[in-house]
Amino acid sequence: MKMVLVGMSALLSSFALAGEDKIYNVNGSDYEGYWAKVSDNAPLVLLIHDWDGLTEYEKKRAAMLNDLGYNVFAADLFGKDIRPTEVKDKKQHTGELYKDREKLRALMQGSLDYAASLGGNADNAVVMGYCFGGAAVLESARAGMNAKGFVTFHGGLSTPDGQSYAMTKAPILVLHGTADTAIPMAQFAALAEELEQSNVKHEMITYSGAPHAFTVFGSPRYRQDADTKSWSGFTNFLALQTK
Repeated sequence: MKMVLVGMSALLSSFALAGEDKIYNVNGSDYEGYWAKVSDNAPLVLLIHDWDGLTEYEKKRAAMLNDLGYNVFAADLFGKDIRPTEVKDKKQHTGELYKDREKLRALMQGSLDYAASLGGNADNAVVMGYCFGGAAVLESARAGMNAKGFVTFHGGLSTPDGQSYAMTKAPILVLHGTADTAIPMAQFAALAEELEQSNVKHEMITYSGAPHAFTVFGSPRYRQDADTKSWSGFTNFLALQTK
């Protein structure tokens, strides 16, 4: 798939959704994820949404990954029917999970376990996320989740007090915009130093002129060049980490 020849937003709109919405339960609460399968033995991608909740955007990214041969489970970290549209509500739902890291970790692991129950290969899985989802991915990396790799697109990069990457079991890929004022380059640099000191294999790439949420097509923040290059870097990482 030659991403350099086709605008990413046009490419996204060309994919038909072939997955299924799935209601699952974590610690007594219902969540509604999205399961998109291509074959029984395909590697698995656990895809984590941004602060909008699980929407058509994540489902279209899942379709793109299906086209490359990956099974995808797009998790829901907010709860069934919770898809906030107002900024104050988005802040509320993400803030609740940032304040309760044990719940966030349980939701991440519960989503991976549920994907495995659907036939996803949790022994050959990469975990990836956008914005808030990227921060959730790094939370799982610090928690020692068993995965082949962890990928964050323009996600939160700071490490909470009392946490570290001592338990991280797989490489980390960070894809970030140099012009991101929400997650400044100071956090990017601090994470690079922390991962190096923790002996965690990593690759960290920034894209000039790319602001926060540069992959969100149709948004004023969207940057096609950075989106195309970051997707290429991500898919290369997937190919290397999964067998």
